[in-house]
Amino acid sequence: MNLLFSITDNYIHQLETTLFSIKCNNTEQQFDVYVLLANTENSDNLINLKIFCRKLGMILHLIQVPSSAFAAAPKSSRYPQTIYYRLIAQNFLPKQIDRILYLDCDLLCLNPFKDFYESAFQDNLYTAASHTENIKIGRTFNKIRLGNYDVDNYFNSGVLLMNLKLIRQQVNLADIYHYIDSKSLQLFLPDQDILNALYGDKIKAVADVLYNYDTRYFSAYKLLNGGTTDLDWVVQNTVFLHFCGQGKPWHKSYSGKFAALYKYYQWLVQRDVLAFPNPVTD
Repeated sequence: MNLLFSITDNYIHQLETTLFSIKCNNTEQQFDVYVLLANTENSDNLINLKIFCRKLGMILHLIQVPSSAFAAAPKSSRYPQTIYYRLIAQNFLPKQIDRILYLDCDLLCLNPFKDFYESAFQDNLYTAASHTENIKIGRTFNKIRLGNYDVDNYFNSGVLLMNLKLIRQQVNLADIYHYIDSKSLQLFLPDQDILNALYGDKIKAVADVLYNYDTRYFSAYKLLNGGTTDLDWVVQNTVFLHFCGQGKPWHKSYSGKFAALYKYYQWLVQRDVLAFPNPVTD
């Protein structure tokens, strides 16, 4: 399986926790991990990441994106340039790869995802989940703001199965730049807004409670599903648990519903991987 991440230097430990959770729950799978990053990242940290992936039996591919890419795109401390990399990943990934799963680094994998990874695209560019489909949060507002009136859902880009063969044919920088130039003041979540505005009608929808569970909505999910999606159900069925929003589980002050679960995986990384001797290389 091919996995894609986009990180800055200060997210390497979070990436390690995500990768460890993936390996723990997909022990029979082989993974090629592609990481898009700026060409200014700390080389020592990247060496440590290579060692970490080797310990997990994963193959790491570091791809440094030129600093000129998306130089004119809207950026801030919360939305660095690297958030756009998933939109142009097809330009940097090996041509022989026809599908890849992009994941944010603020999530845990709780169950196997082979069936999800191999699912048919049905002529869509992406497969993703919407956090607004059931609870109808801001649907009309997003349509007006983004100008995509024919798209019913607003998809979260944190879990994004990518049909690279078709994306290479239909997604291009010119369209993305043009949209940024015309809508920059309306972009709240820039890369996600662009994805939905330009390609929302070419995204296959999957259930967020399974593949992109927003930890902020535990009570809402449970209410909407008649109480069935309790904690037992989540740990047995949810594949990707996504810690969306500004509060993050690696902060000591975080006290969300799944804080202890994340911190446990974080501790396992320290105990079972980082403390283990480095593998011998040729």
